[in-house]
Amino acid sequence: MPETNTVIPLHQDTRETTLDSADTQINSFDPDFDEPRRFKVYTARQLDKIEPLKRLDDETRFAMDVVANVLPFRVNEYVINELINWDNVPNDPIYQLTFPQRGMLAPEHFDKVAEAMRGGDKAEIKTAIADVRDALNPHPAGQMEHNMPEVDGEKIDGVQHKYNETVLFFPSQGQVCHSYCTFCFRWAQFIGDNDLKIATKEAGQLKKYIQAHPEISDVLITGGDPLVMKTKNLRAHIEPLLELEQIRTIRIGSKALTFWPQRVVSDADAKDLLDLFEEVIASGKHLALMAHYNHWQELETDIAREAVKRVRATGAVIRAQGPLLAHINDNADDWARLWQTQVELGIIPYYMFVERDTGARHYFEVPLAKAWEIYRDAMKQVSGIARTARGPSMSSHPGKVEIQGVTEIQGEKVFALRFIQGRNHDWVQRPFFAKYNEEATWLNHLEPAFGEDKFFFEDELAEMEAE
Repeated sequence: MPETNTVIPLHQDTRETTLDSADTQINSFDPDFDEPRRFKVYTARQLDKIEPLKRLDDETRFAMDVVANVLPFRVNEYVINELINWDNVPNDPIYQLTFPQRGMLAPEHFDKVAEAMRGGDKAEIKTAIADVRDALNPHPAGQMEHNMPEVDGEKIDGVQHKYNETVLFFPSQGQVCHSYCTFCFRWAQFIGDNDLKIATKEAGQLKKYIQAHPEISDVLITGGDPLVMKTKNLRAHIEPLLELEQIRTIRIGSKALTFWPQRVVSDADAKDLLDLFEEVIASGKHLALMAHYNHWQELETDIAREAVKRVRATGAVIRAQGPLLAHINDNADDWARLWQTQVELGIIPYYMFVERDTGARHYFEVPLAKAWEIYRDAMKQVSGIARTARGPSMSSHPGKVEIQGVTEIQGEKVFALRFIQGRNHDWVQRPFFAKYNEEATWLNHLEPAFGEDKFFFEDELAEMEAE
């Protein structure tokens, strides 16, 4: 096998390294292109090797290095050469999506790490980085405390079960991505801290758990990105699920269609992957590729569109989701164009999320009131067939809460909210109201309307937490 072009990042003991060489797709070939494509990835230690960055000033490059030592950084040549408009940097949305910016750390956090790096003491650097990461809420929404299921009294690594019908599975071979998003709410998965990882090498416990819970009908295979795995490894996780009659839908969460569309077009086992998709469909299961898109630029390359075409040809459905992000897509026109393009390519717009309360959230978050305005104005620009995207939706601790609007009731200005999903399935579709707050960016910033002391779900949620 040819040698990969990955490197071990700075401060190896505090950061995730690169793709395991056994699972890295080295050579790929697209019959529509003259030469094979090679997967080449850059991590924090290679920032100075990325040619377009050399046009930036020293201060900007140092700031990028500081942030890249706190938040995970990984980008490949396809993203650099074909998705980013370097004449529009720093405003290019894909540049903001993949390259660290100074503002992604609070000033006091940035200064703490920068000072340690200038001093050069490795122990001080490590301590500064760890302190900042601990302050960034590495596992939001009760991921580690309340979503981890048990079999025979033992917690199952790499499985989360928050909503009745859906279980999440995190295969260990899929816990990196072809490139990392700067806003990622699972950033803690990629920094080399095993205490913060959610992953498993064992699929047998998942099957056993599902069989013990007849309410489960859907499995979401997630990460990281499961499509960094070779198909033979992904197959080993999927095939046991095909034997379970109760499983109706298998979902795969992935950004490969953006960050490495060659995965389904020209990689060495691309055909094997598409064959696996066809086998899932032939088994009678529904297969949904939950594709993460943040901007219409991601769908403009020929190979990105070819990837969509080939996935759809297997019978799999592509559903698109992504958060509303300052500096990337915080305007209605971009969302309208994204949704319209997706529909034209046969992709179903599924979710507009609110940026989660973790990591660089202060850089990316948009007030809920503005998020609703953007969503509404985007919806007005597209036809009914493109209005399938739900949102703005907060994946909060009690569940997925959708902002349905801003209105006035009996003289009080309020947010109208509802649960799309809930820790208690009886909460689903329940409407409730919060006082209007122009600055609020998350559910915990809101207060009940009409003089109520608590939202209807709070007492029951407290009981769940106590258990």
